[in-house]
Amino acid sequence: MFKLTSLNLNGIRSATSKGLEPWLTQMMPDCICVQEVKAQAADLAGRFEELAGLRGYFHLAEKKGYSGVGIYTRHEPSEVLTGIGSPEFDAEGRYVELRFDGNGVKRSIISCYFPSGSSGEERQQAKYQFLDLMFPHLQTLTIQREFILCGDVNIAHQQIDLKNWKSNQKNSGFLPQERDWMTKLLGAAGLVDVYRQLHPTATDESYTWWSNRGQAYAKNVGWRLDYHLATEGLAQAARSVEIYKAEKFSDHAPITVAYDFKP
Repeated sequence: MFKLTSLNLNGIRSATSKGLEPWLTQMMPDCICVQEVKAQAADLAGRFEELAGLRGYFHLAEKKGYSGVGIYTRHEPSEVLTGIGSPEFDAEGRYVELRFDGNGVKRSIISCYFPSGSSGEERQQAKYQFLDLMFPHLQTLTIQREFILCGDVNIAHQQIDLKNWKSNQKNSGFLPQERDWMTKLLGAAGLVDVYRQLHPTATDESYTWWSNRGQAYAKNVGWRLDYHLATEGLAQAARSVEIYKAEKFSDHAPITVAYDFKP
């Protein structure tokens, strides 16, 4: 089995201070995709190049304490790609892809952090711009290779993906245009929402993010914002999924899928 985890860290220094590394040592994933690293190269040097025996590859933001993604893996990639070819969004450190090519097989693992539009209309428009860029990028990639994109997509796709869907229909993360984009990605682009493939009707147990306000975590008033989005071939190899909530490393929970393949 290939055990693949995704987690928005909300800061790598913060998450590791809350016990992330011992948990990874116990879990022994083959690979963990992380988002919101919130660190620069100098911050990672000598401390975070590896976690629990996994080697890290990163796409960091130019702005200090902001965004940034990474992939920690125990397998050597054949190629590392960063960015999607957009100066604006590549400066924010939102996309890293590890390629594992060999023996006629082309596979990628991607860690991606989609923008949030919750801070205002300007960022919501930036989010739409990012979605407009990502759709053709991912659609083209599906033609070229099998891949799994892990990340904080900042979209709850369906009503069952958040607790208070009725009161959030005009809020970023559950807007009709965002949800339509996800529907199109899972249709025209041919990607599969792996969690929903395994648990098509799960509600409360599916959440991966909780607001820090109003005891949302204690009351499980959450959203499902973190995904494994896979091409059909790799999605068919998914055997089980776990959203880990026994410990809290950030405002997101790690989601781990076991796939029946090896890179």
